[in-house]
Amino acid sequence: MNIGILKEIAPSERRVALTPGGVKTLVGLGADVYVERNAGALSFFKDDEYIDAGAVIVYSPEEVINRSDIVLKIAPPADSELKILHEGQTLFSALHLAISKQKTIETLLEKRVTAIGYELIENELGDLPIVQTMAEIAGQISIQVAAHYLQARQGGRGVLLGSIPGVPAADVLILGAGTVGRTAARVALGLGAKVMIIDKNISRLREVENLFQWRIATAVSDQYNIECAVREADALIGAVLLKGEKTPHLVSEELVKQMKPGSVIVDISIDQGGCVETSRPTTLTDPVYITHGIVHYCVPNTPASVPRTATVGWTNVLLPFLREATELGLEQVLRANIGLSKGVCTFQGCCTNRAAAKAFNIKLDDVQQLLHSSSSATR
Repeated sequence: MNIGILKEIAPSERRVALTPGGVKTLVGLGADVYVERNAGALSFFKDDEYIDAGAVIVYSPEEVINRSDIVLKIAPPADSELKILHEGQTLFSALHLAISKQKTIETLLEKRVTAIGYELIENELGDLPIVQTMAEIAGQISIQVAAHYLQARQGGRGVLLGSIPGVPAADVLILGAGTVGRTAARVALGLGAKVMIIDKNISRLREVENLFQWRIATAVSDQYNIECAVREADALIGAVLLKGEKTPHLVSEELVKQMKPGSVIVDISIDQGGCVETSRPTTLTDPVYITHGIVHYCVPNTPASVPRTATVGWTNVLLPFLREATELGLEQVLRANIGLSKGVCTFQGCCTNRAAAKAFNIKLDDVQQLLHSSSSATR
């Protein structure tokens, strides 16, 4: 098995797909691993560490891809990377095809690449392990970001998240009670903020209340509750996730206009379109803009601001899948591991991702049927 690790070229993407420790594990299982020069530099992993782990350092993305059966990266593939891929290869990457350019999925289909989206891979419990790990980071950072941009010097309304005697704490509204929402709530409570979480799932809200011992307010997601809470919020955290789907706009532009001047929106769900109508993607080098007097932070790859932590966390959850693929062969693992196969978006020229098929009016095929057909054809 030949595995290639690309250096990320997306703006401000500082993570790398595997640590040297992860590479050493795969090499020990018999894989040949090719790492593009300086792929780990921004995560403070040196080329020498990858060499010591048994990897071969190569000097261009073309060389990485042309030598590899499996290509690993973090950010969705750029056009220049898609152009180099060829038939029979497997790409592990964030894909977010439901909000991507149609050309992306057309190229993957034309080249008959097996494309596996990190954001769709499930574990044996039905959770999204890679998404969950990055969400734990993004949830923590979201509150740090909100606290920073609420400062008057940063364009905010000059509000401290926590209280002081005689001055109430800031109001933090979190839309979504998943991993991002819960982690954000924990950090916001730790700083002394008043926290409300809104979610459509009452069972999840009940879990949240028990988790935080009734120190936060909760509400069911409906238009009335959202409107009331948004108007009062000093900081709004967008933490909505619909697996593989474009995120709906829960907060309209008209409602943004009614927020308190200098309030902050941190839309973590921007990588799937954002849950606020006025949200648009930004970068870590230019992370905010102000619309209707409200500071917007909408960085799709927020965990890349702590790339070393993120890369180690990423490796922890990705490595078991790669270990199985190295030991048994990828197609056999996909047939046996339903959770991993749920990440497959294209396979042998067929679209196997429901959201992408719907978005671009492409025929949808069942990945397990294709895998078993492929197995029968090779016997």
